[in-house]
Amino acid sequence: MASYNHSDIERKWQQYWDEKSVYKVENDTSRPKFYTLDMFPYPSGAGLHVGHPLGYIASDIYSRYKRHKGYNVLHPMGFDAFGLPAEQYAIETGQHPALTTEKNINRYIDQLKNIGFNYDWDRSIKTCDGDYYKWTQWIFLKFYHSYYDLEHDKARPIDALIEIFEASGNSTASAATNDEVHEFSAADWKNFSSNQQKEILLEYRLAFLAETTVNWCPALGTVLANDEVKDGLSERGGHPVERKVMRQWSLKITAYADRLLNGLDQIDWPEPVKEMQRNWIGKSIGAEVDFNTENDATIKIFTTRIDTIFGSTFMVLAPEHPLLDQFVTAEQHEEVQAYVQQAKNRSERERMSEVKKITGVFTGSYAFNPFNNEKIPIWIADYVLYGYGTGAIMAVPAHDSRDYAFAKHFDLPIRQVVAGGDIDQEAFETKDGTIINSGMLNGLSVQEAINKAIEYVVEHNLGKKQINYRLRDAIFSRQRYWGEPFPIYFDKDSTQPRPLNDHELPLTLPAVDTYLPTETGEPPLGRAENWRHDSGAQYELSTMPGWAGSSWYFFRYMDPNNALEFVSSSAQNYWENVDLYIGGTEHATGHLLYSRFWTKFLYDLGFVTVDEPFKKLVNQGMIQGRSSIVYRIKGQQKFVSYGLRKDYEVTPLHVAINLVQNDELDIEAFKKWRPDFAEAEFVLEDGKYICGHEVEKMSKRWYNVVNPDDIIERYGADTLRLYEMFLGPIEDSKPWNTNGIDGVYKFIHRFWRLFYGEGTELIVKDDPPTDEMLKTLHKTIKKVTDDIEKLSFNTAVSSFMICVNELTAQKCNNRQILEPLCVLLAPFAPHIAEELWHALGHKTTVVHEPYPSFDESYLQEDSFEYPVSVNGKLRTKMKFALDMSKDDIEQQVLAAEAIQKWTLGKPPKKVIIVPKRIVNIVV
Repeated sequence: MASYNHSDIERKWQQYWDEKSVYKVENDTSRPKFYTLDMFPYPSGAGLHVGHPLGYIASDIYSRYKRHKGYNVLHPMGFDAFGLPAEQYAIETGQHPALTTEKNINRYIDQLKNIGFNYDWDRSIKTCDGDYYKWTQWIFLKFYHSYYDLEHDKARPIDALIEIFEASGNSTASAATNDEVHEFSAADWKNFSSNQQKEILLEYRLAFLAETTVNWCPALGTVLANDEVKDGLSERGGHPVERKVMRQWSLKITAYADRLLNGLDQIDWPEPVKEMQRNWIGKSIGAEVDFNTENDATIKIFTTRIDTIFGSTFMVLAPEHPLLDQFVTAEQHEEVQAYVQQAKNRSERERMSEVKKITGVFTGSYAFNPFNNEKIPIWIADYVLYGYGTGAIMAVPAHDSRDYAFAKHFDLPIRQVVAGGDIDQEAFETKDGTIINSGMLNGLSVQEAINKAIEYVVEHNLGKKQINYRLRDAIFSRQRYWGEPFPIYFDKDSTQPRPLNDHELPLTLPAVDTYLPTETGEPPLGRAENWRHDSGAQYELSTMPGWAGSSWYFFRYMDPNNALEFVSSSAQNYWENVDLYIGGTEHATGHLLYSRFWTKFLYDLGFVTVDEPFKKLVNQGMIQGRSSIVYRIKGQQKFVSYGLRKDYEVTPLHVAINLVQNDELDIEAFKKWRPDFAEAEFVLEDGKYICGHEVEKMSKRWYNVVNPDDIIERYGADTLRLYEMFLGPIEDSKPWNTNGIDGVYKFIHRFWRLFYGEGTELIVKDDPPTDEMLKTLHKTIKKVTDDIEKLSFNTAVSSFMICVNELTAQKCNNRQILEPLCVLLAPFAPHIAEELWHALGHKTTVVHEPYPSFDESYLQEDSFEYPVSVNGKLRTKMKFALDMSKDDIEQQVLAAEAIQKWTLGKPPKKVIIVPKRIVNIVV
C-alpha cells in the first residue's frame, strides 16, 4: 500500500468485522463479564453531529480495552424511538411516525457503523417495536397488580393485600396509599360492591388512575412531566404549559422515596447528579400542625421549623388548594379568582425558581396560631405548591427569605424568634441560635425547641410528627399517539380499568386517520376504528410517556430475542447490571431516577437480582459548536472583515461553517448560499474576508453543525475518534474546531510510517529492540493503561503522540515494539490497528488479542544524566552510574575538560552533589 488511505482501510475492516461477527456477544458464563452502556439516542431526522459520539467513543474505547483484558464485554446500542418529534412530523405531513422513525434509525446505524463502534447489532432494540414494548406493557401490568408493603419495605402482589382485607379489613394493612382511606372491616369489605372494591384497590395499586394536577400543553395536546417543562414552556417546541386537573395514570414512585435516597450511597455516580436526585426527592422531617380558622374550618400545614411557630404572622395557601373557596370572602372573590387563573399557567418548577417576582392576594379570612391563639391573615401565593407538604404554610418572614420578601412587599408584620442577624435587612435563616419571643420555647436552642414543640403538638392533639417528600408520583399518561398503548380497557358500565391478560400482549397501536386529538378533545387513539377489547369495552385512549421504554431497556440487551421473558434469570444473573453507564446530567431527575425506581420494583418481585441499574455513571460533557460570524454594515449590502469591524456600525450574522476555512470566508460560496447577498460588497483585510467566531451550542439555527460523515470522509473515523478524545477530559464541555484536527491526522500518518516508512513495503524487522525503545514502549503501556482506567482518554492520546515521536527519533521498526503498540492503540483507532496487525502477518483480528503486559524492569534506570553547574550556571551534562559514590562523581566532574575551562585549574571551594538531581561547583 503506497500510503495510508483511511477510506479504503476503514471500509475494508468494517466489512470484515460484520462478516466475521467479530463483535458477537454470547452469554459465556465461563468468563468474567463487563457491561458498558451509553444512554441510547432518540433517532432524530437530523442524524448525528460530532457532539453526539463523544460518550459513545469513550465507552467504545473502554469496552475494547476490557475485551483485550479478557472480559466478556456487553456493549450494545439501540434506540429510544417513541417521541414527540416524530408525532409532530406526522401531524404536519400525514406520514406514520413508524416510517419516519425507521428511516431515521437506519441513518443513525449507518453513521454509527462508519465510526467503527464495537456494537453487537444483533442485540439492538427499538422501544417502538411491538416485540419490545410487549414487555413494557407487561411490566406496567406488574405495577398495576402490586402494592407497596410498608412493613416489609417492598412491593408485593395486590392479591396479598386483598387477602388481608378479606381477613381483617384495612386496619392491619401496612400499605402505601394515595390518600387517607377510611377504615373498614372484613365485613365491610365483603359488603362492598365490586366497583367499590376496585375503587379502593386503586388507592393502593402502584399503577393507578386518579384526579391529578398536571402540566397540560394545548399546542402539543398532551400532558408533560415536570422535567419536560422549562420556565412555563414545553421543553420540546417551547409551547405554553398550563396546570390542569385530569384523570391520569400514575406510578407510585413516592413509595420508593427512602430507598431511592439510601441507594445513592451505594453507587459510584457523580456527586452533583446524586445531589440533584436528593433535592428532587426532597425528604424533610417536621410536623403537621392544624390551624383553626374563624369560620371553624382547619388548615393543615407542614413545617420543618416548628421552633419558629411564634414568629408566624400570616398564612399562605397554594392557589390550587382544594379548601381555598372556604376562606375567600365576597369582597375578595373576584381578585382571588383572577389570581388563581393566572397561577394555573405557571409550572411548579417556574414557581419554585422565580424568586424575584412577588405576587399574592389576601383571601379576606383569618386563622389562629394554635400555640398562642394569635389571629393571622390567610393569603394565597404561587410560591406555595399544593404538591409539597399540605399546600399551605405558616409564614415566618423573619426566618425564611421568600416569606420575608412577601411580607416586605405587602407590608406584613415581621417578628424575630431566633436571636441574631439583622431582620431589618434580610431574613435570618440560621438553624443554630437561641429562641426568643416564643413563650415556653424561650431560651432553647433551635433543635431543642423543635423537639419540645413537636411534643406539645402531639400531646395537645394539634397535629403529628411527619416526614414529607418533595417527590410526586410519576404521571404516566400522555394524550398522544406515538407511544406504548396501555394494556387496559374499561367496563362498559363502569369507569373502572380492567387489565389485559399476558397472552393478549402486545396491544399494538391502531391506524388513525390523523394524529390530532378528536373534535371532542379525546387523544388521537379516539380516532381509531374499533379500538376496543374483544368484549367490546373501550381501550385506554392515552399512551405511555417516552421514558417508559427507557426505564428497563438495559435488561433487555442481556437477552434481546427472548419471546417468553423480558430477560431470562440466567442472562440477568450473569450480566447483573451495567458496570459503566455514560450519558448526560440532563437526565438526572428523569430517566436516571425512573430507571432506579423500575429496577427496585422488579427486584422486589424477584425478576432481577439487583436493585440498582447502573454501578458507575459518567456524565460526558458537551462538544460545543464554533460558529462563524460575518459583519454587515448597517443599512448597506456590504460586509466588513473581522479586523476592520470596529470602524463601522455593524450587524453580526451567522454563516454556514462549511463556507469558512481557517476563519477565511469563501465569498463566492457565501453569495450562492445567500442569494439575497449576491451583489454584496466585501471590505477585506490583506485580500481576505476574515470571519469572527463564537462558541455556542451546536445547532442548525447557528449553522455550526458539523456532520461526522464529513469529517470521516476527509480525515477518517480513527482520526475523529482520537480527536474527540484529545479535545479534553470526557466530563468537560469543549468547543469543536475542525482546524485543530490536523495534528491528530498527522499523528495517524506518523504511526503508519513506523511500519511502512515513506515507501510501499512493510519495513518491520525482527531485530531485537534497544533499551530506549523498550523503555518508550513500556512507559506508554503503563501511562495509557492508567489513563484508560481513569477514563482520562485525552492524556492517553497525548501519550501515544509522545511515544510515536520518540520511536520515530529512535528509528524504531522493530516487531517486538510495534506489535504490542498496535494492540495498545486498537481501542482508540481500531481500523488502522487492524490493518497493521494483519500486515504484520496475523490471520485473526486484533480485537481479541491479549492486552500488552507492562514490565517495570524496562523503566529501571542504571544511570542518571546530571546537569553540572559552575557557580550556579549550567555548563555541561554528564552521565554517571546510579551506584557511583559522591567522591567518584566529584573526581570525574573536576577532571572533565568541559568543567576545567570554567574553574581555570583552581581548587573548588565546595562541590555540591544531590543524587539523581544536580552537581554544582562553587569556585
